[in-house]
Amino acid sequence: MESSQKKPHVTVLASPGIGHVTPLLELAKRLVVDHGFHVTFLSITTDAPPAQLQLLSNPSLPSDLHVVSLPRVDVSQQPIGISVRIFLVVQETLKSLPFVLKNLQPPIKSLVVDPLCIEALEIAADLSIPTYVFMTSSASLLAFTMYFPTINAEVNGDYSKIAEEVIVPGCKPLLLDDLVPGVLLPEVLPMCNRFPSVKGILVNTWEELEPVTLLSLRENLFFLGLPAPPDKPVTSTLESSKFLTWLDEQPIGSVVYVSFGSGGTLSREQMSELAWGLELSQKRFVWVARPPNDSSASGSFFKAGFLDRTRGRGLVTDSWAPQVAVLSHRSVAGFVTHCGWNSVLESVLHGVAMIAWPLYAEQRMNARFLVDVGVAVWPEAEEDDGKKVVGRCEVERVVRTILEEEGEG
Repeated sequence: MESSQKKPHVTVLASPGIGHVTPLLELAKRLVVDHGFHVTFLSITTDAPPAQLQLLSNPSLPSDLHVVSLPRVDVSQQPIGISVRIFLVVQETLKSLPFVLKNLQPPIKSLVVDPLCIEALEIAADLSIPTYVFMTSSASLLAFTMYFPTINAEVNGDYSKIAEEVIVPGCKPLLLDDLVPGVLLPEVLPMCNRFPSVKGILVNTWEELEPVTLLSLRENLFFLGLPAPPDKPVTSTLESSKFLTWLDEQPIGSVVYVSFGSGGTLSREQMSELAWGLELSQKRFVWVARPPNDSSASGSFFKAGFLDRTRGRGLVTDSWAPQVAVLSHRSVAGFVTHCGWNSVLESVLHGVAMIAWPLYAEQRMNARFLVDVGVAVWPEAEEDDGKKVVGRCEVERVVRTILEEEGEG
């Protein structure tokens, strides 16, 4: 077997968050297993959820894939929001990157980063290391990223002048609010400006999923496409068995899976309405139900008797589920999802229809795309006192729609 010293050495750098770590780690594994590379995976140290720590410490990782944690930084004293905080954590962590890259052995042939870590481009250039960006979102968001500097120049940095609908070559008209919160536009502009300077771009999508946008991108830049959705779960066998054993007992196409990603949470009121809707639907479900995001919420956030009345046809966990294993199971026909791109790819890969429930970032753009291509329905929210809530009857309707059309019949 070829020694690690003779194999090309690639370093992969992921920004914080399991939505970034998961696809980049999968890419790293494929570079090792399918292409014979030696890979160092650089992890930005944060208070990561257990599922992310489990991914990075899994003993089944290939022997030529090594995980290295970058030194922790403290930005807790900065009075900023969580989204801006991620940019700051990355910025501060990258100060240690020159030392790490210079001392990794064997010498590095290339660096692969996700978009939030693209600032590493200059560091790698100083060390004569070519840098590639692995786009963890859709080709449509990549198109916006490439085009945003042009939009910025047209309005001279005054984002209030940007039309509600943004026209990006190769894409359907996009709503700016669906793409990036206005407060983050100044933060993402430097990132967007760096994209043309990278050696290449890899995007996590399929030709059949976004053909028009991919064609448009190829006409404008050197473009490499590498679809890499996880093909099997990297999970604890003990934890997986609980879910899979329960799913094995359910009829084919009878279950809806409910999960809003590693960081997605709902208000207490919305969780109550979702619980009511699931119960009223009389359908089977698996629900990853994390505590509500209301600061005043305490005690049980389910309506009285919900767990007892749905016992047998509902499986509820408050922390984690082996998502790929669940979505690939024959009993699962629907997925209530926040529309994070990893979840979208996993659902499409396994032919599971979606109920689009976007929460933040570019998820609304993803949701509109899924509805347009006919693989998702988007429940309508009602507005009361300035708050938008999807009511129980609407939840019941969309769950029945998905399962009765896609599953049980």
